Amino acid sequence: MPAKEELPSTLQRSPKKAQRTWSKAHDSAVEEYGEGERAHRTAFSALKHSFEKVGDHWEAKDEKGPSDKQASKSGGSARKGGRTAEGVDANATKKHLMDVAKRLDISGRSTMNKDELVDAITKANRKETRKSRS
Repeated sequence: MPAKEELPSTLQRSPKKAQRTWSKAHDSAVEEYGEGERAHRTAFSALKHSFEKVGDHWEAKDEKGPSDKQASKSGGSARKGGRTAEGVDANATKKHLMDVAKRLDISGRSTMNKDELVDAITKANRKETRKSRS
């Protein structure tokens, strides 16, 4: 099935460039691996190199590159035992994470370290995505 018909809701609320990035990677992965979870994981992996999840949508990152330790592994995937940051740019600076946390109105952010900020942003993103689906 073409990626346009499978576009996740978070991408439907995101910039066209994010939609194109995911769609092209998805369609290419379907040709390589067939339809299914692997094609979706591959598409999200490609997306996370240029975009980060903020709330219920994706935004362009200031600098391209892997978003977390799992994404920086060659051919790595969450299914091989690693945990992803679910689109949060865990490799960003603490200042950037603080700015995202402020935009998401995360309380207690001023006392959090980087790992705690990533976890809090991930949780807030999940909450925003659930609200948008309702």
